[in-house]
Amino acid sequence: MQLRTQPTTCLALLCTVLLSACDRGPTAAVAAGGSVDSTASPAPFVLTSPAVAEGGALPADYTCDGSSATLPLAWSGAPAGTEGYAVVMHHVASPTDIHWYWVLYDIPATVTTLARNVAGVGTLGTNSVNDRTGYSPPCSQGPGDKSYTYTVYAVSGPVHLTVPSSQVTRAVLLAAISQTTLDSAALHVTYARP
Repeated sequence: MQLRTQPTTCLALLCTVLLSACDRGPTAAVAAGGSVDSTASPAPFVLTSPAVAEGGALPADYTCDGSSATLPLAWSGAPAGTEGYAVVMHHVASPTDIHWYWVLYDIPATVTTLARNVAGVGTLGTNSVNDRTGYSPPCSQGPGDKSYTYTVYAVSGPVHLTVPSSQVTRAVLLAAISQTTLDSAALHVTYARP
């Protein structure tokens, strides 16, 4: 015996199956012959540290009151087209007075973590504490909490500079990557000197 159905009945049945599967989630919808919305937002670009939470107090070990170590960092959710990264740590003392402690660029796209006291990754720029190439820990004067920001920049190409690394300040780096920065993520911390 051959079963015959009207085309509109088949269409209605298919729609019912797909809608029911969609109610159970995207995997069920695909199994039922549907599709998943490929326009869903990607994961956000985020910067974290195993040593301090967003908005938390920077441990003294990462300041001039401790061992002056660089903070371990990790990031995820970089946008498509990322070919490398740059990292900056800075403090805004006033709108016209910005201090920077760490400028690191030419970090390969395969690197998504920086260990404590990282070495051998990327190229170091200068710091505003002693104007030397390398990291200098925060050592701000005066009472109360000071705010510090770590920022990772995802860039779409190499950093083109017209000066040697010994002259790469925060401002020089940001100008050099202004046209190739795809996204950035920040980690904000505070520290009050004893």
